[in-house]
Amino acid sequence: MISVVIPTLNAEARLAECLDALVRAAMSGLIKEVIVVDGGSVDASPEIADAFGATLLTAPAGRGGQLKTGGEAAKGGWLLFLHADTILEEGWEREAGAFMKEGDARAAVFTLRFDAEGLAPKLVAAGAMARTRLLSSPYGDQGLLISRALYQAIGGYKPMPLFEDVDIIRRLVRAKGRKALHVLDARAVTSAERYERDGYLRRILKNFWHLMRFHLGAAPETLAKSYR
Repeated sequence: MISVVIPTLNAEARLAECLDALVRAAMSGLIKEVIVVDGGSVDASPEIADAFGATLLTAPAGRGGQLKTGGEAAKGGWLLFLHADTILEEGWEREAGAFMKEGDARAAVFTLRFDAEGLAPKLVAAGAMARTRLLSSPYGDQGLLISRALYQAIGGYKPMPLFEDVDIIRRLVRAKGRKALHVLDARAVTSAERYERDGYLRRILKNFWHLMRFHLGAAPETLAKSYR
């Protein structure tokens, strides 16, 4: 059974859709619990979580620390870490369930798609999937389905202010090899708001520049200040 962990901070715009996509799996018994870890929202995020019957926890704002808090509180044998602005497409639970039956030696991410029309979001999503398959380097927008045993073996999420998603996958691949990361065909539809606000090219270059600095050893705290 899966424990779903969702970090929130003023996430009311898409949180209800995110949670609604989990209802069928909860009714079938695949999902044991949904844990929403709120970082101090001043909007209706806590009320939305409560309306869906989720367990509501609080933690200092910061996605890495919120994910860590949720992972430590989760009771399921499998953990699904999901961003609040990401919606899993209908039928995801069938593929996830089949993947889990293969054993707990691998983790899985979903296929990325943006909720915007046009060539730019399609190209960005295609590039992200190429990076995922060739370099085993997905982002947190694609979710992360991982057994509790494997999650604990690689040390779980770290309370980092940035690139906590890159960090945990890097440790997974170093410990278990690239074959330890599986890509599910089911799509995770995530918000394109940041790309449309900043401009697709500018956002891509910004992400790439900060990611390269991270891989070269720059402190996440320093990168977070620059990124924001």
